[in-house]
Amino acid sequence: MSNRILVTGANGFIGRHALGPLVASGAEVHGAVRSLPRKAGKDVTWHQLDLLDPEARARLIEEVQPDTIVHFAWNVEHGTFWTTPENLDWVGASLDLLRRATETGLTRFVGLGTCFEYAPQDTADCDEMATAIEPFKVYGAAKDATRRVVAEFARQNSLSWAWGRFFLLYGPGETPTRLVPQVAQRLIAGDPAPIGTLERPRDFMDSRDAGAATAALALSNVNGPVNIASGEASSVRGVAEMMARIAGRPELVKVGAFPDRDEPERIVARVDRLTKEVGFTDIRPLEQGLAEVLDWWRARLSAG
Repeated sequence: MSNRILVTGANGFIGRHALGPLVASGAEVHGAVRSLPRKAGKDVTWHQLDLLDPEARARLIEEVQPDTIVHFAWNVEHGTFWTTPENLDWVGASLDLLRRATETGLTRFVGLGTCFEYAPQDTADCDEMATAIEPFKVYGAAKDATRRVVAEFARQNSLSWAWGRFFLLYGPGETPTRLVPQVAQRLIAGDPAPIGTLERPRDFMDSRDAGAATAALALSNVNGPVNIASGEASSVRGVAEMMARIAGRPELVKVGAFPDRDEPERIVARVDRLTKEVGFTDIRPLEQGLAEVLDWWRARLSAG
């Protein structure tokens, strides 16, 4: 009997990259989306709805009756997601999705959280089993609250569950106003690329690898929180300067043009659970990923 997997946010920045590995596993994959993708693959059964609508959620679960849920969907609109009250709506919607699916035979739930659930670190890498939890802003608190309830509900109902924590992601199709796309577009145009000093250690991962890692987590038997990250420290400045070197325009990066934001000193993951327990090790080196993103933006801009 095949595993019936429901993926929410299935055409999002990360979710779209989980679909291929899930389909390749032989699973029956269903994608829940607010708007259908322009190129909707026939290997996925698509469901268009607003997951914040209780009646729509109920119909979705009754129709699909998933064995596994991989829950990407959330408000991650750049510039607003940290503090939007909609974070509270997503807590309720996520837990209602879990409850309803459990009633129809769900056996595994994979939620997706954030590195900003962790307490700020000065020198240590974030360890799922050892680092204290002290969420950053409403977004981090909402994710952590959802994770806590999922864990206890799963224990009481003998459900398999996991919680993937994403660190800093970049990749093709990223919102144009974010760091990597902004720098890429300016370098390609030959314009100055202003950034802050931003030399704090940061863990960057290609969104394509993050999606594939999430699929591997969903198909595994690993329970509990798992960092989805590269495990390598870089920095915002390091990323911008690496892209400029790749583009052959190192003089265009203007360091110190903006003030640094109020964020933790170190945001780097330990990835032993991901690489050793889940068994996912196919992580692009940062330089390769950034070169591919530059090529993607170059092609996109050339095509208008």
